[in-house]
Amino acid sequence: MAVLYAATPGNAAPAPLSDTPDYADPAAWLCRPDQPTDVCARSNQDAVVLRADGSTSVERFRADPRAPVDCFYVYPTVSRDPGGNALMEIGEEEVAVVNQQFARFGTVCRRFAPLYRQVTLAALHANMRGAPIPVDRQMAYDDVKRAWDYYLARENHGRAVVLIGHSQGSGVLAQLVKNEIDGKPIQRRILSVILAGYRLQVPVGKDVGGDFKAIPLCRADGQIGCAINFASFRADVPPPPDAQTFAASAGPGLEAACVNPAALAGGDAPLRAYLGAGAEMVTASGEKQGPWTTPPVPIDQPFVEVPGLLSAACRNDGRHNYLAVTIHPDPAGKRTNDIVGDLVIDGRRLPDWGLHRIDVNLVMGNLVDVVRAQAKTYLAERR
Repeated sequence: MAVLYAATPGNAAPAPLSDTPDYADPAAWLCRPDQPTDVCARSNQDAVVLRADGSTSVERFRADPRAPVDCFYVYPTVSRDPGGNALMEIGEEEVAVVNQQFARFGTVCRRFAPLYRQVTLAALHANMRGAPIPVDRQMAYDDVKRAWDYYLARENHGRAVVLIGHSQGSGVLAQLVKNEIDGKPIQRRILSVILAGYRLQVPVGKDVGGDFKAIPLCRADGQIGCAINFASFRADVPPPPDAQTFAASAGPGLEAACVNPAALAGGDAPLRAYLGAGAEMVTASGEKQGPWTTPPVPIDQPFVEVPGLLSAACRNDGRHNYLAVTIHPDPAGKRTNDIVGDLVIDGRRLPDWGLHRIDVNLVMGNLVDVVRAQAKTYLAERR
């Protein structure tokens, strides 16, 4: 599963595709409650808790059928369709990314995830190789807006909602928030906006302003109506000085927002990561995960938790504001002391991208905790 986003040249011609999606049709959604096509409902989110000494236990997942709030998710660049824009078809890559990044939110919210005609991996890779192919980024945005409008009109019923995106999905959601939500009456229903693998701009040292004019950054547990933005890098492999992909300032007086999902107020804190146990994290865009233990022991659940292995803190080097992920090895332990997550294209590791592939996996448990606390605040205020 590759999870990527990159800008596309502005002079690219639109890619002709199928008719405008009808979001009244359940087939236009990856996740929509009480529908036979609901990918989230079929997702196995059980996890093996793997401790440093090699001991294990199993954490069983249960979605909450009476979750009091909603989550609306826009997935990153995963489509392997050959053209510049994806078809409205559910492939194994869309299923995989929902399993990795979104289905676990079912413990705290009802889950909605539309299909959309996103810019494809083929277009991304062609652009990175200097031979761009035609794409229509406006088409991708228009599809998501159409899905959002349908959700508000037919499914929301006045409920609070969390917006969740990664990479290309975060870019589309950020534009949707700016155009349709920020400073408008509907903002009162937004519990939070979670943008992973993106560079939401704020004035230097400020929590509001820049890209969003009325939505501040989340800085306290239970705070609602706020935004979380981050891009993750290894603490010992920070963004290169000239990197412009993620975590970079867009101009004088601005910086990329960094909110640590594990410590909204700031500081270093343990990560509650849910890492893919095996093949679901293996792609042409990244390295294969090696054995989780020494000697190797099979992992019979789709996810692995690694308590004590990872922590993170926001770090600002003057050019980039990013989530620095530190690995805490235990040389005497039996668990692996490293993780995979770097982007590899044509056999070359791309340092500008950091741990982009696993931005969401790294902090999944922390994000679920954040949404749970926000839902508690929301219910208390309603009472």
